[in-house]
Amino acid sequence: MKETMLETEVTYTLEHGGKFFIIEHVPARVCKETGEHFFSPDTVEHIHAIIKSEKKPDRLIETPIYEYA
Repeated sequence: MKETMLETEVTYTLEHGGKFFIIEHVPARVCKETGEHFFSPDTVEHIHAIIKSEKKPDRLIETPIYEYA
């Protein structure tokens, strides 16, 4: 199978320390066939720095949570 990668920006979501983070406009390579996202080491380090900085977020959203059962 030939993989075709597309350079684009994606929305990255992460749960850390009991909080849910959404980071928009993250540079990534996305496989056209599978949709899998690949991030450079620098991008991953930058994401971790954003979360650890505890800076004020650009905006907040309310997110409902449901149990599957």
